[in-house]
Amino acid sequence: MRIKHLIFSVLSYSLSVLLYASIAGSCYAQQSGSTANASYSKASQKLYVTTPQPEKSSLAHGQYFSKLLELALQKTQATDGDFELRHSNDSYTSNRLLAELVRGENAINIIWTSTSKEREQLLLPIKISIVRGLNSYRVFLIRKEDQEKFHSVHNLNDLRKLQAGQGAQWPDTAVMMSNNLPLVTAAQSDLLFDMLAGRRFDYFPRGLYEVWGEQELNAEKGLIIEDSLMLHYPAPIYFFVNKKNTALADRIERGLRIAMQDGSFELLFFSVPGFKRGYEELLHSSRQTLELKTDFPTQD
Repeated sequence: MRIKHLIFSVLSYSLSVLLYASIAGSCYAQQSGSTANASYSKASQKLYVTTPQPEKSSLAHGQYFSKLLELALQKTQATDGDFELRHSNDSYTSNRLLAELVRGENAINIIWTSTSKEREQLLLPIKISIVRGLNSYRVFLIRKEDQEKFHSVHNLNDLRKLQAGQGAQWPDTAVMMSNNLPLVTAAQSDLLFDMLAGRRFDYFPRGLYEVWGEQELNAEKGLIIEDSLMLHYPAPIYFFVNKKNTALADRIERGLRIAMQDGSFELLFFSVPGFKRGYEELLHSSRQTLELKTDFPTQD
């Protein structure tokens, strides 16, 4: 993909967000009078929301998702009432986390993850891309001594000569398999960094929003960010709740729309150094972009 197209995609996203936010703001203003009584009745009960534990590998940026959720709930606090965010004390695999949310017994009330057809059938997505499209662009963590090997990769056929590492339960794994890219998988994603360092596979594709902090955390293992390639396929990250929890989904979506309109969403996003760096990389990168085919049509 040419860099001009990348820039156009990013600018189009930003313009669409501003337009939607402007329209949404007008709609909320018009509806505020008619919904006042319902809002005050909601405010009489405190909302408790339990989130997953942040993964160890995501500590550099992982607080962003909880902060964004808190921001959305704060934006609706005057109309919908007080709330309290809590982290689960239990650690879950991706599939177990999804299963707990589907069960709806309040062990977990919300997750943030890449979307897929299956996840949107099982759960209720709040369809606002919470990392502004950066998860749809992937660069590689590799071993420092292997950089020249990747300079010889010019297309997907070249990349198929190497093995990637992926989480066994990630939607990305299905995308890469459908594109005939050889994989090694692990149930616990934190293990993949040690597996890469231990030569179990050749590269670990990571989203532009997360790779910078992860490389810093794993630099002592000899891992670097590959400097010439980028994968692209639609992989927006959404908040998801139980299908029956429409009230929570509605409150979060309204809060996110308000934050988009008043600029606090963008302010929080760019306060994360890795997110800012990823956004700049997308705008100014000279990397060769390799497009992966997917039957999932959602765009950021």
